[in-house]
Amino acid sequence: MIKFTKMQGIGNDYVYINAIEQKIEDPSKLANKISDRHFGIGSDGLILIRESDVADFRMQMFNSDGSEAEMCGNGIRCVGKFVYDKGLTNKETLKIETLAGIKILKLNIKDGKVDTVRVDMGEPILIPNEIPVISNEDIVKDLPIDIYDKSFKFTCVSMGNPHAVTFIKENVQEYDVSKYGKEIEVNKAFPKKTNVEFINVIDKKNIKMRVWERGAGETLACGTGACASTVAAILNGYTDNTVNVELRGGILQIEWNKEDNHVYMTGSATNVFEGYIEEI
Repeated sequence: MIKFTKMQGIGNDYVYINAIEQKIEDPSKLANKISDRHFGIGSDGLILIRESDVADFRMQMFNSDGSEAEMCGNGIRCVGKFVYDKGLTNKETLKIETLAGIKILKLNIKDGKVDTVRVDMGEPILIPNEIPVISNEDIVKDLPIDIYDKSFKFTCVSMGNPHAVTFIKENVQEYDVSKYGKEIEVNKAFPKKTNVEFINVIDKKNIKMRVWERGAGETLACGTGACASTVAAILNGYTDNTVNVELRGGILQIEWNKEDNHVYMTGSATNVFEGYIEEI
């Protein structure tokens, strides 16, 4: 039997397992099984908390299709809550190793439990071949892609994983994200596929976002996507450097600090329930 905790960060939900104390034989297969919302626990994927030689803990994450991903902004906040609330650490500032590098978390404690988490998401990557995206531009702000009946222009950013951000005039709440997102994800311009963000700019301090996540489909929230979208909005002159990003699951505050060139994300982390599953 494997003990798990279901957690969510503004609706971006994952199954979390303490893989320091429990051995997981095939995490990719397990992620695919437990993520099913009809025959499994139901989640956007699986996150394992492991030991690290270079940080306080290591986060290993898998999408619902079983593919391993570099990072998840909402997921890493929940990792901070998991390790603190369960007594694996008493530190209020943590270093978490990910495939996108080491991220620093500042835990905001309320009544002895983690309430919100501020994450240093590091520097945004804008060099095309490091995102990666196929382009001859130094910074990709107007990548044209035609899908079905629409012509899109994308600003491309990596926050350790690739994002293609498009600003639309149509109401994003009513937009057919699935129709266009799944085609853009696998477009030949993106050698490692891409996450896709559809954005309405409300004003200089607020944007609305829906996201099609690589390997998972549309989710209620995406932390790295919110960061990438903020960077894209700033690059295009649409917003100030601190932005409230309204996602379907809630609001994240994102700041692109021009002094250190780092992006900071603040948001909630919430326990849903705990349980046990049989090994597969």
